[in-house]
Amino acid sequence: MLNEQAETIDRPTPHLVIEPRGYWSSFNLGDLWRYRELFYFLTWRDVKVRYKQTALGAAWAILQPVFNMILFSIIFGRVAKLPSDEIPYPLFAFAGLLPWTFFSNAIGMASASLVGNSHLITKVYFPRMIIPAAAVLAGLVDLAFTFAVMAVLLVWYQVPLSANLIMLPVLVILTSTLAFATGTLLSSLNVKYRDIRYVIPFLTQFWMFATPIIYPVSMMPQKYQWIFRLNPLTGIIEGYRVALLSGMNNSSFNWAAIGFSVFITMLLLVYAARHFRSTERIFADII
Repeated sequence: MLNEQAETIDRPTPHLVIEPRGYWSSFNLGDLWRYRELFYFLTWRDVKVRYKQTALGAAWAILQPVFNMILFSIIFGRVAKLPSDEIPYPLFAFAGLLPWTFFSNAIGMASASLVGNSHLITKVYFPRMIIPAAAVLAGLVDLAFTFAVMAVLLVWYQVPLSANLIMLPVLVILTSTLAFATGTLLSSLNVKYRDIRYVIPFLTQFWMFATPIIYPVSMMPQKYQWIFRLNPLTGIIEGYRVALLSGMNNSSFNWAAIGFSVFITMLLLVYAARHFRSTERIFADII
């Protein structure tokens, strides 16, 4: 009896207990706001570290989609002669690579972010969701450089701008949200299952070819197009092409596809936040 009482006295009272909450409270927006300075610091650190001690620096953010555009234009545009919705194939491909490059890099960085910041997680408490969010936000800097290349291509091909361009910020927010949801889910899984880091390259490669980047959805038979619409990136990338290139082919937004992308993104976001919060309490023990 005395030993049990002694253990009760010696056992420290936890200062903070991390436990899962309801679906919407899983985001814990109050904590995120209180730690906004740390969020800013982690984001800025990720931006600086990304190209530290590289010869070309931020130019890598431009070279990756540009080289992919050249390769795709030769193989799929000239050799395979895939259709491009009455748009020059390099322009068509780059408009798809623009959001895809940001998305794939963002989920890659976010998925590895918790393990890469284990020294912080094991020493001090802060909302762990800040870490993958900072990785995604840092990727927006690369996206800005890629948009600069897109602007040059629009001028080169003399593409007239249309009113659809006002949807571009909405599409960027939607792409960022999908990247954050996917990266947050993968980051929490990566803490427990280190196999995830080997799965991600296969996942992104499969996802790229399942997304209309090198081909338009219109080339698929009508009865099979709904399969491609299940991919939330389909409506998003089609939206980018309409926002940027509709002045050339008079295309219009597929609001049903965009609406479905929003629905899937929100569904994944809620699930990812819930899963993240339910496993957050053991991160420091197993990371």
